[in-house]
Amino acid sequence: MFLGRSQVRRCHPGSVAEGLKLFKNATSLGGVESLVEHRAPIEGPDTPVPEDLLRLSIGIEAVDDLRADLEQALAGL
Repeated sequence: MFLGRSQVRRCHPGSVAEGLKLFKNATSLGGVESLVEHRAPIEGPDTPVPEDLLRLSIGIEAVDDLRADLEQALAGL
């Protein structure tokens, strides 16, 4: 799944993370579930982490289900 630059500029990573249903919003704890993390707000304003970066940790859920979840979250922007 690829996003063009114009699509990336329009999306807010926090909104995408909140729109996901299968991914849990959490830092990786070594579990088997899929996780999403919008790291920049956690790091603070002086972080070198890009504001538009979402970190995904893929678990054992079906790939097609995870892809569909990402697509529905992005479609909701």
